[in-house]
Amino acid sequence: MNSIEKALSLIRYIKDYPSEGILFQDITPLLGNADAFATVVEAMSASEFPHDAVAGIEARGFILGSAIAINKKLPFVPIRKKGRLPHTVISREYSLEYGTAEIEIHIDAFKPGQRVLLVDDVLATGGTLLAAISLVKETGATVTDVALLSEISVLEGRTNIASEFPEIRIHSLLS
Repeated sequence: MNSIEKALSLIRYIKDYPSEGILFQDITPLLGNADAFATVVEAMSASEFPHDAVAGIEARGFILGSAIAINKKLPFVPIRKKGRLPHTVISREYSLEYGTAEIEIHIDAFKPGQRVLLVDDVLATGGTLLAAISLVKETGATVTDVALLSEISVLEGRTNIASEFPEIRIHSLLS
């Protein structure tokens, strides 16, 4: 087993959380192991494509995204849940496999034309990422790549994103 496989093996699966029928991927054991966390950040940072900024989706995308931004020496932009940003925002509502939610970004979070690496922990149906991609686009920047820790392939999130944004490259460490 290589180091990335060892790191990913620390993810703990919790049945029926946060609601019945969901298999939650708890990354806290991975984050609690400095070597595993560093291995994952390094793997998620690896890209042959240039970026001008990293954006992370609340909350676990913050942890991974800010570490990737430091590793790549790039600015970090948080994409937050509704009502948590203090300046002028734009927002998007989206569907989850267990309900709806809304995320926001500061209207001036990016400079026009910036190439953004968007980070989140898990790709399920793609609703959160589609909303985040739309928000970044509305600021005048472009999501070129999405970096994920994990992907639940049967929920077809990759297909949903590709149908709307075929130009975006999606990178997942675990599927």
